[in-house]
Amino acid sequence: MIKHYILNLNPTAKHEWDRCILRDPLTAKRPDIAKLVAEAVGADTGSYLVSVNIEVQVLEQAAVPQAEQLSLSFPEVAVQSQFREVA
Repeated sequence: MIKHYILNLNPTAKHEWDRCILRDPLTAKRPDIAKLVAEAVGADTGSYLVSVNIEVQVLEQAAVPQAEQLSLSFPEVAVQSQFREVA
């Protein structure tokens, strides 16, 4: 059984669970690996000693855009202060 997933690695993520995310490319859901193994074994009740072979091939790598620093330009506005003399 061959499955394709998208792996996102972000070692600087705020939370540990966001540092390594495996997702289905169509549904974006995180795969339940135990469920996939159970489907391969069958529906019979029992305990199984299983061997799982995970072969990883990088099919494509999407570059993460570097954080761009935006420069905001504010037009210079001439402000004339008007003072009124109170008599």
